[in-house]
Amino acid sequence: MENITKINLGKNGPLVSKLGLGCMRMSSVWGGPVKDEAESIATIQAALDNGINFINTGDFYGAGHNELLIGKAIKGRRDDAFISVKFGAIFYNGQWLGLDLRPMAIKNFINYSLVRLGIDTIDLYQPCRLDGSVPVEDVIGTIADLIKEGKVRHLGVSEITADQLRQANDIHPVTALEIGYSLADRQIEKDLLPTAKELGIGVVAFANTAEGLLTGDMKAPLAANDYHSHFSRFQGENLIKNLEKVEVLKNMARDKGYTPTQLAIAWVNTQGEHIMPLVSMSKRSRLPENIAAMQISFTTEEMNTLNTQFSPGAILGGTYLQR
Repeated sequence: MENITKINLGKNGPLVSKLGLGCMRMSSVWGGPVKDEAESIATIQAALDNGINFINTGDFYGAGHNELLIGKAIKGRRDDAFISVKFGAIFYNGQWLGLDLRPMAIKNFINYSLVRLGIDTIDLYQPCRLDGSVPVEDVIGTIADLIKEGKVRHLGVSEITADQLRQANDIHPVTALEIGYSLADRQIEKDLLPTAKELGIGVVAFANTAEGLLTGDMKAPLAANDYHSHFSRFQGENLIKNLEKVEVLKNMARDKGYTPTQLAIAWVNTQGEHIMPLVSMSKRSRLPENIAAMQISFTTEEMNTLNTQFSPGAILGGTYLQR
């Protein structure tokens, strides 16, 4: 396996791997089964062995289970890992209840995270969203205080608007923006991505396969109990027409000797040196293909084909990424 190249996360930011490891699927977030813990820990350690140091989690992934897993995986090798933690989401019995972004809650959340992770400082700490329930000044100001205290190294934000990004950055320099981005979800190209680039903020891009649409494995119609069925993108004629577009990606992948998933990751990777694909994995067997995706390049013709087939708005219907 080839080691991953490193980039600065944002202007003059910390050195991190150009590929990030998302750990959410290693835990039960929506009430599903927990993956094999030994395999999950081994996956994190194998990622670190191959130079993937950006490890992404949320304190609400499995009610702390995810942080405990990461804590076990990085024990004895803290310096190998750059830990990114999201906070603020409240779940109960696998159900989303809302956000708690009060300064008092944030100070409570981080102490639990530090204990579960077994570390003294979180490298990147970020609210999972901003919903207006608490003034942005209070949320970002609290993280700035935690940075002064030494409990956090860098400020991150997630799933916010361009205006909110500017507002947050005015309060304290933002190192990274975590946001969904893929061939099928390009709405952030209009305002949010240019704003992040202008401000010198790194972009951590998740959902590179658009919740499975771009893997080439999805077929219509979906099973009645498939969670994708809640979103209009995966319903009826929308899904049929969207999968027709995916055929172009599948054919290109076949011609290039890769999988559609690898091309989807590669496309995100080529959108800028400041953009990091964040890929969820829970098995070591996924590492070689995802690392190989970072070496894929496109001809001008191939890129034009993809950008035409998946032009902004070409994919019909919405998901939670298009709130």
